[in-house]
Amino acid sequence: MIDEMNIPTPDDSGRGQVGIGTLIIFIALVLVAAVAAGVLIDTSGQLESRASDTGADAQAEVSNQVEVVSATAETDSSKVQQITLVLKKSAGADPIDLDSATIQYTSDEASKTIDVSNLDTGDDDGPVLSSTGDREAVTIEVGSSGDVDDTLNGGESAELKIVDQSGASTVYGVNVPDVISSQTYVGV
Repeated sequence: MIDEMNIPTPDDSGRGQVGIGTLIIFIALVLVAAVAAGVLIDTSGQLESRASDTGADAQAEVSNQVEVVSATAETDSSKVQQITLVLKKSAGADPIDLDSATIQYTSDEASKTIDVSNLDTGDDDGPVLSSTGDREAVTIEVGSSGDVDDTLNGGESAELKIVDQSGASTVYGVNVPDVISSQTYVGV
């Protein structure tokens, strides 16, 4: 028979310490996971906000177009003195403030970016295209004392790139007729 007195009995004194240590490690892991979740949620919110802003900017660049309704040039015998553009906003575009717009003029002889706010628009209240029915005339003086130091003679051309406040751009090609000597105004 086995002596029951010699069987070692388990000592429970160390079990409590192991349980408390495990509990502390568990709480630390939960806290680290909570902090990591908070960082992920904050980052995803920032990314969502940036994506929304980028989408709105991209949409504005595509939809906020300026259309050229007509373009004429005032001439003196053989060269262009002024180019007048009549502008309107495209359907679906936000209001376009032409004071915040620029026109990049490019020809074989000259290249210049012009602030529309410095040009004659004929509108003392500020040229804003609020609806598709609004029209605004913008006049660019061409010549040595004008907005652009360039000489546009018959048969020559220039490119006008109109960029509005949202970054949307419209390109318009100015083509001067070959013979302009007897005309004061010509369509370009």
